[in-house]
Amino acid sequence: MPHRTDWLSLLAGLLFIGLGIRYLVDDPPDTLVMGLILVFGLGLAGFVAIIAKAIRRR
Repeated sequence: MPHRTDWLSLLAGLLFIGLGIRYLVDDPPDTLVMGLILVFGLGLAGFVAIIAKAIRRR
């Protein structure tokens, strides 16, 4: 039996990898902007996880 995808962990991990690559590739970006991207990205990941869980229960 295949296990279900944990969307929150997957999207949060991709977000942190993307932020890390952003810091490695170019000059350090504005901390406020990166903080906002992090907060909204985690919020979006949580929203997607809630929707996926609701769809899965049907």
